[in-house]
Amino acid sequence: MSTITIDEVAPPNAADSQWAVETHGLTKRFKDNVAVDGVELLVPRGCAFGYLGPNGAGKTTLIRVLLGLTHADAGSMSLLGYPVPHHRDQALARIGAIVDEPRFHGHLTGRQNLHILAAAREPAARGRIDASLERVGMIQRADDKVSKYSMGMRQRLGVAACLLGDPQLLILDEPMNGLDPGGMLEMREMITSLVAEGRTVVLSSHLLDEVERTCDAVAIVDRGKVIRQGPIAGLLADSAFDLQIDCSTPDRAGTLLAGTQWGTGVEVGPDGLRVSLAPGTERAVVAEMNRLLVEGGVSVYRLQEVHASLESWFLEVTTRLGAGQ
Repeated sequence: MSTITIDEVAPPNAADSQWAVETHGLTKRFKDNVAVDGVELLVPRGCAFGYLGPNGAGKTTLIRVLLGLTHADAGSMSLLGYPVPHHRDQALARIGAIVDEPRFHGHLTGRQNLHILAAAREPAARGRIDASLERVGMIQRADDKVSKYSMGMRQRLGVAACLLGDPQLLILDEPMNGLDPGGMLEMREMITSLVAEGRTVVLSSHLLDEVERTCDAVAIVDRGKVIRQGPIAGLLADSAFDLQIDCSTPDRAGTLLAGTQWGTGVEVGPDGLRVSLAPGTERAVVAEMNRLLVEGGVSVYRLQEVHASLESWFLEVTTRLGAGQ
């Protein structure tokens, strides 16, 4: 039996909500498989937000639940401040979404496809067709048949279809899938520009490197559970990092640091050395290392913190969680 908790009272002012997406305890089961497992998710307005995890982690299922394409078994959720499903129609009128690969009539042109979609929306949508095509860089190919489009062009046409409703929130499921490097760059720049207009873009992806380049904040999902979320810079700041030291005499520098508490993390190279430091290491430690080296007769040319990539941090976190189970 479903145990969804929904606020039956109309929101006092949905525009006052600071969250574009908010879920609490959201759960979706398929028999014995828990695809979405008690998800607590907070997506701030006006950002690019990545819902990040491996294939099969439940990313698409979460999107389907949010959009009402499948029902939740437990929990509560709201979109743009509107509790759903009770205020689903009000919320969806302000949302554009691509779930799975965007599909169009291949024998029709891009413009003709958008005319069909606009006919199902409010009258103003028809007047947004050219602007939407221009917005995604497709106006020059709008009168070509979709069957002639590349994967990247179909993805962009999908975003144009979303823009027909002038949405405050766009939800894109694996928008980088199947794109070549040039197509990924175009999609990344488009998402960045949409956020610059004040919109919120939520994208699910298993491509960690692209998410790091595109998004301001992320939620990391593994086996249906959100295991970490927040601004990318903040998440990576809590991880271990290396200190790259370029200096005149690397061997001498390595010897000086070997007798300190950081000695076990020192790796000497031809141009300098790299020191592994624990999460939360204070900046004063860097200054202390510099002092020791200079007083020991080593000329220090450069000190640079090298933080983990989102991918390496994700692997570190998921491996640590797996070891604890």
